[in-house]
Amino acid sequence: MNEQTHATTTSFTLDSAIVIDGHVIHEAGTKIDIRKPRSGELRGLQVAALLQMDYNQLETLAPRVTTPILHKQHVAAMDPADLTQLGSEITDFLLPKGAKASSPQA
Repeated sequence: MNEQTHATTTSFTLDSAIVIDGHVIHEAGTKIDIRKPRSGELRGLQVAALLQMDYNQLETLAPRVTTPILHKQHVAAMDPADLTQLGSEITDFLLPKGAKASSPQA
């Protein structure tokens, strides 16, 4: 039985524009799609640090799983609230089913 209980993509909307050197890279309101990372895309990363939303780990993983691609310099220019949204969505992909079932729903 092939039971699909978890989505393989999710998205969030930027609250603030990503601006680098005075140029708007992504406007506020841009939808950022995040694909569930495959094991190979976690190469060189520490899953425990990702679960703690470690900046360096998120910065490395983001270009591998986002559309439009959030390159390292884009992540560095993100508003902290948007970075937290990105980290939360990635963290959710990494949690086992049991941890999701026991966490409170908003």
